[in-house]
Amino acid sequence: MLQFRKPIMTSAVLAMGLIASIAVAQDRLPPIPADKVTAEQKEFVKEFQAVRGREPFGPFVPLMRSPDLMVRASAMGEYLRYRTSLPPRLSEFVILFTAREWTQQYEWNVHHADAMKAGIDPKIAQAIADGRRPEGMSDDETLLYDFCLELQRNRSISDPTYARMVARFGEKGVMDTVGLVGYYSLLGMVLNTARTPVPQGVKPPLVPMPR
Repeated sequence: MLQFRKPIMTSAVLAMGLIASIAVAQDRLPPIPADKVTAEQKEFVKEFQAVRGREPFGPFVPLMRSPDLMVRASAMGEYLRYRTSLPPRLSEFVILFTAREWTQQYEWNVHHADAMKAGIDPKIAQAIADGRRPEGMSDDETLLYDFCLELQRNRSISDPTYARMVARFGEKGVMDTVGLVGYYSLLGMVLNTARTPVPQGVKPPLVPMPR
């Protein structure tokens, strides 16, 4: 059975030091000052607002440097976040797994709250945060866990796992799950590259894990 990589820390001090270093890391791509926003960016912000009903936030702040990409990514995310074929509890389960895989503090902070509202067992979420295979998962959660683990670690899906996914969620569900992993991996890469911080006063929720 595949297992989630176990965190291996030389000491508690090292772990806390890594967390602290991330917490104080400079935000490389903060909000663009209003007088520096280009005409092109303003036009794409209007498109973003038409879909999302708000100013660019979180990963869309650094993505504003490529405004066309920002709007296209937002459109994909609007589907995957709100209209995917998976129910919200399972979508949020996949998102938490992906946020843990990228040690993405902002992403985890946002989606942990959503996952709790969607009905994910807090103990299961904590196990994922710790890098442990959760106990007590439902059949659907177990299947999605194995699928996401294979996809992230092996860069492929075995025939047995694929067959189980199709039997349970159909081909559309398989693609929507791949879309969730891919999209939130993209956002994780954006946020990690930009060093977008969690909101002020929020402690980074994830302990970094060595690769």
